[in-house]
Amino acid sequence: MLSKKTLKDVNLSNKKVIVRVDYNVPIKEGRITDNKRIVASLPTLKYLIENNCKIILLSHLSRIKTTDDIKSGKKSLRLVAEELAKLLPETSVKFVPTSVGQEVVNAANNLQPKQIILLENTRYNDVDENNNVVKKESKCDPELGKFWASLAEVFVNDAFGTVHRKHASNAGIANAIGTSCVGFLVEKELENLSKVSSNPVKPFVAILGGAKVSDKLKIVNRLLEIADYVLIGGGMAYTFLKAQGYDVGSSLVEQEMIEEAKSILAKGKDKIVLTCDFVCASGYKDEPSKYFNLGENLNGMMALDIGEKTIEAFKSKLMNAKTVVWNGPMGVFEFKNFTYGTKTICEILKQITAQGAFTVIGGGDSAAAAVSLGFKDTDFGFVSTGGGASLALIEGSPLPGVDAIQNK
Repeated sequence: MLSKKTLKDVNLSNKKVIVRVDYNVPIKEGRITDNKRIVASLPTLKYLIENNCKIILLSHLSRIKTTDDIKSGKKSLRLVAEELAKLLPETSVKFVPTSVGQEVVNAANNLQPKQIILLENTRYNDVDENNNVVKKESKCDPELGKFWASLAEVFVNDAFGTVHRKHASNAGIANAIGTSCVGFLVEKELENLSKVSSNPVKPFVAILGGAKVSDKLKIVNRLLEIADYVLIGGGMAYTFLKAQGYDVGSSLVEQEMIEEAKSILAKGKDKIVLTCDFVCASGYKDEPSKYFNLGENLNGMMALDIGEKTIEAFKSKLMNAKTVVWNGPMGVFEFKNFTYGTKTICEILKQITAQGAFTVIGGGDSAAAAVSLGFKDTDFGFVSTGGGASLALIEGSPLPGVDAIQNK
């Protein structure tokens, strides 16, 4: 991954450049509620502006399943263009209300140096005018990739959140254009996550949470090969505990993963540390009704957060760690009664980071949880912008959006 061309490996002076960015930002009631992903693209854009480039931007926003998703305008990138213009007040930023056709060609041809155009949501190409799901973007239609490649001389992929997917707007363009490289954001992601996936400084501890074992099967098996300990909390822990014969009440369990969980436990042996106490309730919005220890009858209740004993068990492994990667919250942190476990993990990671450990939050819900609980990116060693992509990199799965980029 680190052998791929970066911005500084390419002659960009006065070139027309098409950039895949990740502007899949949350929008509520016509307002962007978190612009972090837009801000994250600025170092690359400013570098291109300094190099007198003409800049074409591509991004998706949410999923497009019907023509109603398009006609409603709720998944348009127009608001993103307006936000980007505010962040780059000295730069001309224009929005193009489509991503294909002559209007796009004209807009690209009329670009002047240091100007930016943002094309409409790439996933509008996943549904045709007859409401058929065609997925030209999501299934990497070669003609769509060639069209976008024809607009520019250089392709820059700076959307780490989608590099684990083979889309027309990443692999498609890279395969059809003469020169390609990764942007500063993707370069930073590859460098930092490689410190976890390749020869991490030991002791290396991984923390896994979130809902499902099936979503993290590959990463669990990979971490058991390279980590000293794998701490498992969140919803996925209850499938493992059920596999051991413990009562987990109505907690989330993937019955079809029970045998797989047994196999993982046998493979992991002393490396795996599981939740050993819980905060339970009858439902997400209910007040926590009772605290339970492992082995007690939960009386049909649902475990929604980890307890003090689990925190102490996890902390005993984390305090001596030199490298830590965390992916997945410890409980249903969206509800205030079940934030304790996730918040305490954040506090521990902040503490050991200050003591010199390299701590990585693997994007997705973990990063969202840390922000919502009042923590800053600077509290940790590195906070990834891509949940699925960071997992794919660490587990050694292909990253089509990076693989298609030219080598140095």
